[in-house]
Amino acid sequence: MKLKTVQDYTQGLLEGKRTALAQAITLIESKAPKHKVIAQQLIKEIYPHTGHSVRIGFTGVPGAGKSTLIDKFGSYLCKNGHSVAVLAVDPSSTLSGGSILGDKTRMELLTKQENAFVRPSPSQGTLGGVHLKTREAIFLCEAAGYNIIFVETMGVGQGEMIVKEMVDFFVLLALTGAGDDLQGIKKGLLEWVNLICVNKADGDNRLKAEVTAKEYESVIGFLHGHSGGWNPQVITTSAYEEASFQDLWKIICDYKEWMNKNDLFYTVRRKQMKAWLQASVNEYLQESFYGHPLVKQTLGDVEKQMMTGDVTMAEALERLIKTYQQAMKEI
Repeated sequence: MKLKTVQDYTQGLLEGKRTALAQAITLIESKAPKHKVIAQQLIKEIYPHTGHSVRIGFTGVPGAGKSTLIDKFGSYLCKNGHSVAVLAVDPSSTLSGGSILGDKTRMELLTKQENAFVRPSPSQGTLGGVHLKTREAIFLCEAAGYNIIFVETMGVGQGEMIVKEMVDFFVLLALTGAGDDLQGIKKGLLEWVNLICVNKADGDNRLKAEVTAKEYESVIGFLHGHSGGWNPQVITTSAYEEASFQDLWKIICDYKEWMNKNDLFYTVRRKQMKAWLQASVNEYLQESFYGHPLVKQTLGDVEKQMMTGDVTMAEALERLIKTYQQAMKEI
């Protein structure tokens, strides 16, 4: 990758150049130490130009139609004067580390919009179905002028609370047959989401979708009762009916208005910053621990000894921690 100056990146972003945005995201995702230094300088430089977007997360079981709905919904918003950036994550192979990165091909309509940007990134084993640098990527998209940011996760069961801590509005896409679907969706997720969309509600499936929506409404009513706050809503959606996009966008706007009215919007943003700090600390500690040569050597030794029964798990852990502590003292 050919390095540019922080000024080059900043200028390109503020001018809304998609090439500059793509290169900047590649920069922040790089693990090379020299890239990390420039990336941190860039984030600091563009920070005053961030925070103006609506950040929307999408999750759902595989096959729920997340990419298709985002493609059509994003195109609808672009045609109505908005600029939309999509940060989509494809699962990385645990064996090769490779990723298909197919979201750009699945979002054919959106990629053709001049005021849209679609960026697929590999998960690289990160929990939450998002890339480790998704938060920084959101800031870069905002600096480039995008006022709506979609974050698409890999699917339900990937630590959705991590995504919830990144976005202002969290959408769960569900399918018909909630009786079976609800069994695989954690109670916590239904407490976190702001909206449930029973998707693919068209043709012969429309009636089933309406029945499923009623089932979700019952569960939501039981979980939240009369909370006095924003109770998650349930609607049916179809990627092939514009009325779905109108309903979806109205609810998002209503939610933002409710947040502002109750002085909660910036409270949520402060929580996002706190979660970002904690995630950054975790990232640093993990890289510092596993990246140290002495720890690597000790880890290999204790793994072999555990396999032969010469040391217990507790003894292996204690030895690794002591090795790391000693290594830090020598710095």
